[in-house]
Amino acid sequence: MIATRRVIAVRAGSFAAGIALAAATAWAGPATDQVKTSVDRVLKIVSDPELKKPQNTEKRRTQIREVARQLFDFDEMAKRALARHWAARPAEQKKRFTELFADLLENSYVSKIEAYGGEKIVYLPEQAESDTVTVRSKIITQRGTEIPIDYRLQKEGDRWKAYDVSIEGVSLVANYRNQFNKIITQSSFEELMKKMEQKQLEVAEDLKARPKTP
Repeated sequence: MIATRRVIAVRAGSFAAGIALAAATAWAGPATDQVKTSVDRVLKIVSDPELKKPQNTEKRRTQIREVARQLFDFDEMAKRALARHWAARPAEQKKRFTELFADLLENSYVSKIEAYGGEKIVYLPEQAESDTVTVRSKIITQRGTEIPIDYRLQKEGDRWKAYDVSIEGVSLVANYRNQFNKIITQSSFEELMKKMEQKQLEVAEDLKARPKTP
């Protein structure tokens, strides 16, 4: 089963929390504006009393996923996560892997957002490097703890899209890359796909088992 094994890796898996948190203080730059727009949209979704109802779980999650797909470049994240194992894969396998990886990330994204508890996020000045931008921010928990979150984005058409997120200096993509590489080198790419498909099925079964009415 694909899962993070260190506390910091778990936090890396919770990059969604940084998207859903309430924005505070000032920000600067178009990339940060786009991240903040996603924050506002997702926060509105998770705060909607109607969408909080059990029977609207699927609708709520669908709307959250739509926001995630506009902000994150899952194709680029999948390519970077598979790293040196990417080039040798035929097009159909790349497509299937990307679908499974996006689903894995989105499930993590949604589960963390639904645990939103009123934390806030503070944006810091952007850092531009050639054709990429790092949107720096930090979560401030209700206990006053600060958790740095950096979004790395690159231009795609007229939009900036995130291809990685770092939580307390730990890269989400690098974390998954290490896990994927270990599975592939110790077993096979096919075994990795099998594990990802199993995870997808487990999440689907869990959703089916949840009550649909209040």
